[in-house]
Amino acid sequence: QVLESGGGLVQAGGSLRLSCAPGERISSTYTLAWFRQAPGKDREFVSGIRCCGTSTYYTDSVRGRFSISKDNAKNMVYLQMNSLQPEDTALYYCAFTLRRVITSQVREAYEYRSWGQGTQVTVSS
Repeated sequence: QVLESGGGLVQAGGSLRLSCAPGERISSTYTLAWFRQAPGKDREFVSGIRCCGTSTYYTDSVRGRFSISKDNAKNMVYLQMNSLQPEDTALYYCAFTLRRVITSQVREAYEYRSWGQGTQVTVSS
């Protein structure tokens, strides 16, 4: 079971760090992504990372403000969110799959096998 944590209410300009526990032992290969869905809007990709290598992926609206990282020893992936804005308000989901998703598909929700229930991030103006 994928578990997210770390959401909350923060003022614009503030920071939060989301955590994701994939719910199973991270093996030699995985891809993990954060998605978000705001009320009345479609779910959108936020950021992604693989087990190995240094490549990270971001949607344009968060690049330079958000940072994804991993701690394979602790079986955890994090999303550090800085300079939060009201438009970042959404339910944030962690999505996980035990395989390498190719770069062109990292942003596609259907590539991920397991999903968490989401953690709410609310940014007040």
